[in-house]
Amino acid sequence: MSINRISLVTLVLLSITAISAAAPGSGTIQGNVTYTGTPAKPKVIDMSKEPSCAKMHSTPATTANAVTGPGNSLEYVVVYISAGAAAETTAPAGTVTFDQKGCEYLPHIAALQVGQELKITNSDQTSHNVHAIAKVNREWNKSQTPGAPPITEKFDREEFIPVKCNVHPWMHGYFAVLNTSHFAVSGSDGGYKLPNLPPGKYTVSAWQESYGTQTQEITIGAGETKTVNFVFEAKPY
Repeated sequence: MSINRISLVTLVLLSITAISAAAPGSGTIQGNVTYTGTPAKPKVIDMSKEPSCAKMHSTPATTANAVTGPGNSLEYVVVYISAGAAAETTAPAGTVTFDQKGCEYLPHIAALQVGQELKITNSDQTSHNVHAIAKVNREWNKSQTPGAPPITEKFDREEFIPVKCNVHPWMHGYFAVLNTSHFAVSGSDGGYKLPNLPPGKYTVSAWQESYGTQTQEITIGAGETKTVNFVFEAKPY
């Protein structure tokens, strides 16, 4: 079979897959996450003892416990369907990557499903110690030198897991392990979107590492798009 013929067959198969994956009459929940009040001011991180990381930042890095933006937006809030969605027993084939770059975790929060593969990489010129402080899942602590192969892990149960580096005490992040594929992490504008929802009644939850969890109930019809906004009260962390 020629390369062109193979490419054509591949495109047809991909099109069929896309059509079958797009749930007819599915709905969408979208919105923004904002805050009221005055959040704690991010602290400047002193990386002077790790010059290879310090030089990777044009401006000094700051803590990410509550990352704010224009219009009182909140970034890194995990928004997900916590009730109402059908149980999902098969983990997706895709891999979620969690990188260590400039002595920071990228992304700050890695959201994934139960049983999904997590790949942890080290893009720095220094060693890191990845410590997942799980309570419901298994706790682990692994060293990763520069240029070392990725660390791969999976989690068996839903949990928001703090992760830190024992070598660099300012490095903090989270693994958000969820029982659903219907989740999103709010962007720099505070926006999020949950598409492909079958008609029905759902509980939508929003989790922020310093401000806790909020929930809202919503019913969505076939082909309907509804807006669900979350507003957190800023407080010291």
